[in-house]
Amino acid sequence: MSIADKFQTFLSNIKVTNDEQISLRYGEITSCLNKEYRNTDSKTANNLQVGSYGRWTAIQGISDLDMLYIMPASKWDDYKLGGQSKLLENTKNALKQRYPRTDIYVDSPVVRVLYTNFHVEVQPVFEQEDRSFKYPDTSNGGSWKITKPREEIKAISDVNAEKNRNLRRLCKMARAWKNKHGVAMGGLLIDTLAHNFLRSTDYYDEKSYLYYDYLSRDFFKFLSEEPDKDYYAALGSGQRVKVKKKFQKSAKKAYELTLDAIKANGEDSENEKWRKIFGRQFPAPEKITKAALESLDNNRRFDDTEQFIEYKHPIDIRSVLKIECEVSQNGFRESLLTELISRGIRLSVSKKLRFHITQCSAQRPYQVYWKVLNRGQEAERKNCIRGQIVLDAGHYEIVENTNFNGDHIVECYIVNNGVVVAKDRIHVPIQ
Repeated sequence: MSIADKFQTFLSNIKVTNDEQISLRYGEITSCLNKEYRNTDSKTANNLQVGSYGRWTAIQGISDLDMLYIMPASKWDDYKLGGQSKLLENTKNALKQRYPRTDIYVDSPVVRVLYTNFHVEVQPVFEQEDRSFKYPDTSNGGSWKITKPREEIKAISDVNAEKNRNLRRLCKMARAWKNKHGVAMGGLLIDTLAHNFLRSTDYYDEKSYLYYDYLSRDFFKFLSEEPDKDYYAALGSGQRVKVKKKFQKSAKKAYELTLDAIKANGEDSENEKWRKIFGRQFPAPEKITKAALESLDNNRRFDDTEQFIEYKHPIDIRSVLKIECEVSQNGFRESLLTELISRGIRLSVSKKLRFHITQCSAQRPYQVYWKVLNRGQEAERKNCIRGQIVLDAGHYEIVENTNFNGDHIVECYIVNNGVVVAKDRIHVPIQ
């Protein structure tokens, strides 16, 4: 399989697979609000699909869907003077009356409609003469703010056409990367950065899948060299897009991994190196050489018990999660693991490790899951690689001990409404 075939398969693997279900929910919500405000039952009129799905940059697992419901202009006088909360409440009540068993609530400036594995954020708006929209904001006593999603949709469509359809594909690959590595980046920020990158070069204007290894490399290098900012000007609209968490360090690591993957072109390890960047949706190796297969059969004497979170829940990283580890012995706290690693110190055996959450921006309620994976020859010899995904006991922590040598991984996942919305990992070197 050529590098072009691999990336084409990868993009096919991450495409949205529940379009029919999403369209059905959009239609139900639109019909309900049309009945409330216009006395019609159209499932398509007066709405606008926005966000990643509306820009056609979403991937499999998307859970945060956005839509605007365009209010009748005749209703403006009912809400223009301090009626922001009233508009949101009326929208919620109309939906709740039609769907009483669905979890629906106001989360200004939207009404959230929760379905299994995804939710729809409904924003009632009034269209302006310039085709922008006024939306209700209830903070600081209430106000009307402007959003310009049509300009964002047009910008990504225009540049995608100029760049040989590479922009939307790059946006999707970047989402797979941020989901794999738990990088908390909003969809509009990803699309804006990918847009800025491709506008900065003409090298990929006439290139396609055959060059996506280099495209990935150059994009992550571009991200890693971006200056620290609190926000970016969104593509098309120029509106502020908040930076939730610095991404440069993660991008630099991804850039270094792309160098390794490109260097391994044609080798048995090539696909696995790309999977370290983009996740398990990147195609697995087609075959293992006979010598490698014989070596695997001769040396493998352990049960492969590792589980993968993407097979249990869809992943749509949008929140920040940070875990830390305290290292102690005989009840005496020595240091934080990150401090020891920064000093180049590997752990010895007989240490107690307490992994715990220090930061989580996900909206409650949510569930916490942990995964402890043992690596190395000693773990395999003892048939103790573990890797099962387990529910937190309620303390937002997990306690382990350094029993044997090897490199070990501890991962934490935050699951909200059936979707992994945040993740973090710690590498534990033991000798």
